[in-house]
Amino acid sequence: MRPRPLVGVTTYNEPASWGVWREVQAALVPQAYVDALRAAGARVVLLPPERDPSAEEIADLVGRLDALVVAGGADVDPVRYGEQPHAVLQPPRRDRDDLELALVQAAVAADLPLLGVCRGMQVMAVAAGGALEQHLPDVVGHAGHCPAPGEYASHGVRTADGSRLREVLGERVDVPTYHHQGVISHPGYAATAWADDGVVEAIEMPAARFRIGVQWHPEVGTDLRLFDALVMAAS
Repeated sequence: MRPRPLVGVTTYNEPASWGVWREVQAALVPQAYVDALRAAGARVVLLPPERDPSAEEIADLVGRLDALVVAGGADVDPVRYGEQPHAVLQPPRRDRDDLELALVQAAVAADLPLLGVCRGMQVMAVAAGGALEQHLPDVVGHAGHCPAPGEYASHGVRTADGSRLREVLGERVDVPTYHHQGVISHPGYAATAWADDGVVEAIEMPAARFRIGVQWHPEVGTDLRLFDALVMAAS
């Protein structure tokens, strides 16, 4: 039997509670990521945040994986793209930034299949030398992409003709969304999906085996085709 591809998923480093334990610092990721990847046929390994990983360690880690998912989470520190923080910016998670930016750069160099989810898409753009819009309501005039704390919204996106995303999802799809930031620039990537208000909802590298970032959260919906496509590319 052919072994299942090994997919690494980056994790949060946040206070968590379980059983009798309260507010314990923990490396964690929503179970929905794991379930989606397992359903697609992958084995999953979690990659905890880490300050200042060496290039050798990152190269070794990427060499052991068949694909990488950069999960959602807190805002990327704007110092990473040369800007001062917006007033509503979340506290930086420098350990996540350190690990994930290094992982994405190494994955790109190795042409490792890569899926960025929400923050993950933003990490991909920043790793390529791009920049972020720190608070979308300032630009689009509404909070439809992130209506309330802990509450996912839903909206449609249209995909670009000829894109890998169009091939996987079709011309238009409704997506679960929870983000107050967006991607302004994404050197080397093509924008391949947009919300009706013009926000860039996906980027991809056409020449790569599989390298897609989406601004929405496919793991919380019922449409798991992106995870299926990632695992197929990893196989």
